[in-house]
Amino acid sequence: MAPAATEVAFAESALGKRLMAALEEGSASNRLIAEHLLRNPVRITAWSIEDLASDIGVSNATLSRFARTMGFSGYPDLRSAMAETLRTMLRPVEKLRHTLEHRHPEDAALTGGLEATLANLRRTAEQIDGPGIPEVVQRLCKARTAYVMGFGLSAHVAGVLTLGLQPYCPTLINVVEFGGTEVAAGRLMNIGPEDVLIVISIPRYAKDAIHLTDFVRDRGAHVVAITDSPASPLAQRAHTQLIAQCTHPVLSSSLCGPLLVAEALIAAMMVSNRDNVQHAQSLTEVISRYLYEA
Repeated sequence: MAPAATEVAFAESALGKRLMAALEEGSASNRLIAEHLLRNPVRITAWSIEDLASDIGVSNATLSRFARTMGFSGYPDLRSAMAETLRTMLRPVEKLRHTLEHRHPEDAALTGGLEATLANLRRTAEQIDGPGIPEVVQRLCKARTAYVMGFGLSAHVAGVLTLGLQPYCPTLINVVEFGGTEVAAGRLMNIGPEDVLIVISIPRYAKDAIHLTDFVRDRGAHVVAITDSPASPLAQRAHTQLIAQCTHPVLSSSLCGPLLVAEALIAAMMVSNRDNVQHAQSLTEVISRYLYEA
């Protein structure tokens, strides 16, 4: 299981959910520790309390208090619980890892990439089968202006999402369509409480996306994040999270999961009300004359 996939699966475990609660509601030091545990579950199982305290920048006593707050006798007990959670998670993928390790590199890149993509799509489909998409659709239908933002690889997903949502949103702005950070910031200057921002960011995360999302939250707009992990910097800043699996054995990230989320959101928006269905029919009639017919 690739690192990002492990983070997502760990965050959804019973222990991971407890850490997520600490991340959302705990003190500043507890949020810092919870975030570190969620983002580095495998590595931390091999660390002593001194190693972890040094890496985070807190005292041993603070870590011990955090462990007790989580219901454990101390840090060693918490670390053991993390290790057991990970062992349970990793058993189903040991056979797949063994298979990939015994292939030629070019086979692993191709076949392993295809297998990872299929796994990404299945996992993403499971994660978006919930209240997240309907909630976002409701907010988009009520929004004064909808904004879509993505830098780097995520800019391509933002383009697809903007194209698909455009017929159904009275005002829709692709924040990074042309120009860099300065232009994107300018497009966000008028955002407010009646607006929605859909921000897309997958590894490697763009600092500009994080900084501009902070600005948007300060302005009171609702933030929807399409990202790869509940522990990602964008998920922590979002009011609504849509998690898309992005792991790949060779590439830094795969776009298939985020594109699946984008398509699901577009389809849900299209059929969300009678007006949008009528818009879809009208659009089909308008462009039909330009389509090739055999």
